[in-house]
Amino acid sequence: MRGGAAAVKAGSRPPWLGLGAAVWLQVAGGGSSTFALYSHALKVALGADQRRLALLGVACDVGENLGLLPGVLCNRLHPALLLLVGAGACLLGYGAAWLLVSGVAPALPYWLIWFALTLAANGGAWLGTAVLVTNMRNFPLSRGAVAGILKGYSGLSAAVYTEIYTGVLRDSPTNLLLLLTLGIPAICLLAIYFVRPCEPSLVETNSEQVHFMFVQMASVLLGIYLVGATILDHVVTLNDIINYFLLSIMVLLIFAPLAIPLKMTLFPRSKNSATDNDQKESLLPSSSESNLNFEDEDSFDIDILLAEGEGAIKPEKRRPRRGEDFRFREAILKADFWLLFAIYFVGVGSGITVLNNLAQIGIAAGAADTTISLSIFSFCNFFGRLGGGAVSEYLVR
Repeated sequence: MRGGAAAVKAGSRPPWLGLGAAVWLQVAGGGSSTFALYSHALKVALGADQRRLALLGVACDVGENLGLLPGVLCNRLHPALLLLVGAGACLLGYGAAWLLVSGVAPALPYWLIWFALTLAANGGAWLGTAVLVTNMRNFPLSRGAVAGILKGYSGLSAAVYTEIYTGVLRDSPTNLLLLLTLGIPAICLLAIYFVRPCEPSLVETNSEQVHFMFVQMASVLLGIYLVGATILDHVVTLNDIINYFLLSIMVLLIFAPLAIPLKMTLFPRSKNSATDNDQKESLLPSSSESNLNFEDEDSFDIDILLAEGEGAIKPEKRRPRRGEDFRFREAILKADFWLLFAIYFVGVGSGITVLNNLAQIGIAAGAADTTISLSIFSFCNFFGRLGGGAVSEYLVR
């Protein structure tokens, strides 16, 4: 059973509400990408050298990529339970780091902080698995677009946190860790109701493609805005009013995907719904044809069953092909799976290494403030993820 025992939500708006909520969860769940903003504070609080600090970055990578358990449980549990586990992991993990950096518990050992960062980053894996699997099932005809959009917003997470870090938190690593500790669980609790299995549409419509195009353009606009706002904050000294104004624009851009279900509520379809019904009806045979086909199929099935019972033929189990759903045991037997695994394992490592050491690279280059570098890195990360999803969807079609 997929999604546990949860009832499937019917209607055209719930899937888009779930996608809008998933965008917020992906942005919030990318807290591990902000390691460069508070890594130096951890180094000072622990009295660690560069090698031990790099191992803390490895802890974030290990936690972020330990997604096997949530991947297995997503077929047996409701997405809300996965989100609660992820929220709890972020609360405990980032909470321990905040206790150390803030001086509330300055005697926390190094091994405990390593485990705490692993737990916090793994919380993001639980959140990402819940929203990705649920939304890809809610939009089975646009899986590539959905994956690209959600992974793209996850890539923008560092830029979003950087804007909050510079504009509101006054470059305070302590306040950033407190925000991660309390903010991620709060967003999970607010969005948990909307991330649920919905009745998928099995008929491709032009309106759905237009909606996905709107979300993609909104995400690109958000990425460009975040880079521009971060650079502006370093070029010009901005007061609190302007900083909060810029932050409000960022929040509105993150809310942009929710404009789709809002439009569906304020302007319900009339003509389009009729055309969609015509498309569905055209795919179904007439009643007379169905009766004839059913009679022929019944007689044919009876002959097959009799032949199987007499041992004349043996039933064959057809394995899934590319583009179809695979079970985990079926996937690990395919060469495509291991090729993708190898590409991901090798390709992602170089970018993660740069991200984890971004603060130390900046300090070595004479730039103690690495917020601009992190924002640009986040935008490039976002663009690659969004483009990968869009291109793969185009090639599949």
